[in-house]
Amino acid sequence: MTASIALVDDDRNILTSVTIALESEGFRVRTYPDGQKAWEALSKNPADLAVLDVKMPRMDGMELLRRLREVTMMPVIFLTSKDEEIDQLLGLRMGADDYIGKPFSQRLLIERIRALLRRTEMRQVTAVEEVKDEDEILERGHLTLDPVRHRVTWKGNDVTLTVTEFLILQTLAIHPGHVKSRDQLMDAAYSDDVYVDDRTIDSHIKRLRRKFRMTDSDFIGIETLYGVGYRFKED
Repeated sequence: MTASIALVDDDRNILTSVTIALESEGFRVRTYPDGQKAWEALSKNPADLAVLDVKMPRMDGMELLRRLREVTMMPVIFLTSKDEEIDQLLGLRMGADDYIGKPFSQRLLIERIRALLRRTEMRQVTAVEEVKDEDEILERGHLTLDPVRHRVTWKGNDVTLTVTEFLILQTLAIHPGHVKSRDQLMDAAYSDDVYVDDRTIDSHIKRLRRKFRMTDSDFIGIETLYGVGYRFKED
């Protein structure tokens, strides 16, 4: 089935040109000129992936993402101005899966979309080889990960993660106590054709910790080894 892309931007030139580019690649595109209209539609019928501008009238991209994350784990790519690093980091911390700075290459956007859709599909059909039980469920102390259902629980309570956060946590939890470098985590969570820097992984780790601490304020399951990387601590 052809993937549906929600494109949300108050710049009609971007809506028109990007729509043409995406449709020429076989995607179905749904466009929205502001965050409020996008929220009204996507909260009831999410797309396969959303591309959101940050600065929009009526409801900006940050608020739209916050609301969307309450009802859907639909992958999200943010469009930000290149000098708005704070927006990029805040967006990742709030649950965005990727970002692209404006002005941007349409070809780059298309490749990022394809890469994120591939990761989403792989998450649904591929369990890590080390997980051998019949349901492909990974259990590590208080942590349970179900790759097929994209479900995570901690002490029996659900923890809602994005695709990227799930892949990073899964990589850490497979071998508790083993240190994973930022490069290894980037390899697990991103395709080879997608560039991210160390700060992106750090932002995802901070987001993971915050989500678990919302369930358990004493959560210390992800440890930082400064200058080396991260590891999962099994209780």
